[in-house]
Amino acid sequence: MSVDLRISSEVAAALEANQPVVALESTVITHGLAYPGNVETALAMEAAIRDNHAIPATIAVLQGQITVGLTQDEITYLGTRPPNSVRKCSRRDLPIAVGLGEDAATTVAGTMIVAAMAGIPVFATGGIGGVHRGQPFDVSADLMELGRTPVAVVCSGAKSILDLPLTLEVLETQGVPIIGLGTSTLPAFYSRSSGLPLDACIETPQEAARIIAAAHRLQASHGILITVPVPHEDALAEAVAEQAIEQATAEAAERHIHGKDVTPFVLGRVVELTDGESKRANMALLVNNARVAAAIAAELTKF
Repeated sequence: MSVDLRISSEVAAALEANQPVVALESTVITHGLAYPGNVETALAMEAAIRDNHAIPATIAVLQGQITVGLTQDEITYLGTRPPNSVRKCSRRDLPIAVGLGEDAATTVAGTMIVAAMAGIPVFATGGIGGVHRGQPFDVSADLMELGRTPVAVVCSGAKSILDLPLTLEVLETQGVPIIGLGTSTLPAFYSRSSGLPLDACIETPQEAARIIAAAHRLQASHGILITVPVPHEDALAEAVAEQAIEQATAEAAERHIHGKDVTPFVLGRVVELTDGESKRANMALLVNNARVAAAIAAELTKF
């Protein structure tokens, strides 16, 4: 185990006892939602995992120490830091943050890497990154990480501000199976369906665990994407979401916003254009995905 990795005593004890553990990212705290909604949502995700008999393990880098299992005070600390004071941490950023003793919040890719280091096989998030609309060469590191790190990621698809068909093409190239839990089409983050077909449709967390266990037996070196639609009562109509996304994406282009700055700008602008409805959907799907991931992690301990 790396000397740069600190696992909380609760998480370490659960792993040692083969109890279910669910990894959680921290960019939702520092870059995804504003205070106090960011802290409230992070804690609600942890509570949903505990309510379903699993242990949450929120992951971040604190003063250069990779930390698995943040305390409530540490979550609040990250959630109240000034803008741009916490590094957004993917694979390329981990050695920088550790080497320079920085605070950093892990992305989907960064969280997958640390979860694999710690031996946590299931990770819950909102939506993965993907291929940016109109920028086919701007591809999130999340997709490459899914192709080379054996962690199951429970999410509501890729963020719908992205090019979803191209995102699926990249995942196919990376050899990543995309499973729908209770859906035969890719969820569209704010909306329940993009209409795009998936590799398999399952109905229960037990089936998801069977697929993950099979991948482990086969020594698969890739991740598995398990997609869960946003709850019915919190979903946006597809047309409403798409209109807001198209306008926000056009505004980003007009302002020459590019690279890693595109996603936070577009997500924030969509919140404004939908009068906060997209934020409500985002928070609801995060908590729901945490709940589902806990059920899957519990089933996985039986294999």
